[in-house]
Amino acid sequence: QVQLVESGGGLVQPGGSLRLSCAATGIFFSIDHMGWYRQAPGKQRELVAAIISGGITNYVDSVKGRFTISRDNAKNTVYLQMNSLKPEDTAVYFCDADIAKVPGLTYHYWGQGTQVTVSS
Repeated sequence: QVQLVESGGGLVQPGGSLRLSCAATGIFFSIDHMGWYRQAPGKQRELVAAIISGGITNYVDSVKGRFTISRDNAKNTVYLQMNSLKPEDTAVYFCDADIAKVPGLTYHYWGQGTQVTVSS
């Protein structure tokens, strides 16, 4: 069974840093894109950053210059390095991925979510 397993959330002061990790586990053929979303209380889930297999990335404007998404293909893991964190970054962060279990058969997966709280 394919799963996305997240880690790295927590409580941090404004201006601090955190690194989130998300590993794809199970048996599969390939991973296309991987990304991070977040959902704050009372708000819709929004895309934070994404990276495709060729290494191309994109970010929501509010995190550009502060967050960096990266990917270790050998470990089937995507990371989100978050620097200069602000209280408005507080949310549950979810990773997502499009994973092909066999060539040509791709499914979309979500991680379980990890809480990030930015507060003094």
